[in-house]
Amino acid sequence: MNSYPRPQFKRSEWLSLNGTWSCSIDNAESGMEQGFASSKGFDTAIRIPFCPESRLSGMEHTDFINCIWYHCRFTPPEAWKGKEIILHFGGVDYECEVFINGISAGKHTGGAVSFELDVTDLLSAGKRHDLVVCAVDHIRSHIQCFGKQSPSYANEKANYTRTTGIWSDVWLEPVSSEGLRSCTIIPDYDGGTFMFRPSFRKIRKENRLRIGIYDGNSCVGERIVPCAEGGAIAMTLENPKEWSPLTPFLYDISYTVMDASGHEIDKVTSYAGLRKFHVEEGRCFLNNRPIFLRFVLDQGFYPDGIWTAPDEDAIRHDIELAMQAGFNGARLHQKVFDERYHYHADRLGFLTWGEFPDWGIGFWQQFTVKQVDCYHAFRDYFPQWRAAVSRDLNHPSIVAWTPFNERNKPLDVAEHLRFIADIYDLTRSIDPSRPVNDTSGLIHSKTDLWTVHNYTQDAAALAEQLARKPVFMYKPEIEMQAWHGQPFLLDEFGGITFIPEKKNTEDNTWGYGIPADSPEKALSMMKALTQTVINCGLAGYCYTQLTDVEQEQNGIYHFDRTPKYREEELKKIFSVKPEWSAY
Repeated sequence: MNSYPRPQFKRSEWLSLNGTWSCSIDNAESGMEQGFASSKGFDTAIRIPFCPESRLSGMEHTDFINCIWYHCRFTPPEAWKGKEIILHFGGVDYECEVFINGISAGKHTGGAVSFELDVTDLLSAGKRHDLVVCAVDHIRSHIQCFGKQSPSYANEKANYTRTTGIWSDVWLEPVSSEGLRSCTIIPDYDGGTFMFRPSFRKIRKENRLRIGIYDGNSCVGERIVPCAEGGAIAMTLENPKEWSPLTPFLYDISYTVMDASGHEIDKVTSYAGLRKFHVEEGRCFLNNRPIFLRFVLDQGFYPDGIWTAPDEDAIRHDIELAMQAGFNGARLHQKVFDERYHYHADRLGFLTWGEFPDWGIGFWQQFTVKQVDCYHAFRDYFPQWRAAVSRDLNHPSIVAWTPFNERNKPLDVAEHLRFIADIYDLTRSIDPSRPVNDTSGLIHSKTDLWTVHNYTQDAAALAEQLARKPVFMYKPEIEMQAWHGQPFLLDEFGGITFIPEKKNTEDNTWGYGIPADSPEKALSMMKALTQTVINCGLAGYCYTQLTDVEQEQNGIYHFDRTPKYREEELKKIFSVKPEWSAY
């Protein structure tokens, strides 16, 4: 993909490094001793940003890769002379070190989150440079988070093809040393106000920041303030327009850093949506109006790119498929999604929950066979989750955070509850504007949403289970202390399986329950279960799932995104909402 990778913080100058690189798999991890850091090129071609396990990479190497080295050559434009040059990585799984002309430019730990390196001192504008990346991925250590990647040789159960090394965009950007580093946007829906919290690469007291807010070509707000860290800049709109699924209006934003004489130092364009999402008396509210969440589970896997969409159209298409089926949002499951996904969700008015691929931490992970080094597992998790929330919190389409999924087998109950609560507090400290779903399904510790997973296939039995008082709990002796009347959501259910004969391509195909023998039977079961959830008075649901994923074939679309059912029949089921819901 060669569109700008960060559409909510956009500069006009940048250089994509996506394309054909070379690589070498180094399972013995002896590449450093062999001088790979100073390589001028390896023997195997690979297409970036696709991981070596994917077809789109040109390799399709699906066995374990403990270590892989990459190489490419690039030339920063002459016009960038005198500016800081930032090297961006959208995602490298799991630990990596970056070298330029054989010199280390920095390290990063965490396979799911974006990061950047200031490589100014290692580059000369207009000259060619050798870039080498070493990525180490010990998925079987049960220390690192891996989400839905299979820790076994083959795909099995709910685990799919692994992703190793570079799997998202690599790009360069020139930035003034006194330019913007970031800017948090906090919408105040009730006050018709945006709050801006800018951060700068370097502060000079004479510099000024101009913030402009635009409705199309019309400037509807402007402030010029001294460049400073930590302060909040409030800008109130005269006739504010709200963002919602019905009217996904976005204001364009411009940031201009100027010196004492008014000369432009840095310019960034962005956008924002004025909306509010909160919970109250057991229900969710959007813009102070009650909303019933009709979500679908989206795992973000692609047949040819695995964790990486083949192009931006494919990202947008997944959202459109969900909306056409009647859903008003998605739970983005066990993956930090591409920033362009959130951009299109913002534009289309599609709600989401941001989640992290936390499966793999051995402290509770159900696939773990022994207790592991908990310190390093936790140590790695904290900065990754902080980075994910901080990167995406300006997107109006994200209405809740889900740091964990199905943490149900604690080796140490007290430590389990404490760690989950700590992450809840961390999340709220970064972003107090959204509710936090501490653990999607299973054991809750400290949460704003009460979520349950239940794949009962019989509607009457499901109704009976959801009617438990005070609320459905897996382990009441542990969870009771966390229950305070939060909105109750069934955020995994359904999973109805129907597999046309020609689409059964996996030896270990599975789905929840007994597969339906016809599309009509599957649709009937979906309708009965979904109507049951609505009748039980819940605050919302998340249906499993948008598409089949490899051997797990319980999607409403096939893995290749072709229809499995008639969309008009799906919409009759998933667009239904209770009378009290405004959306």
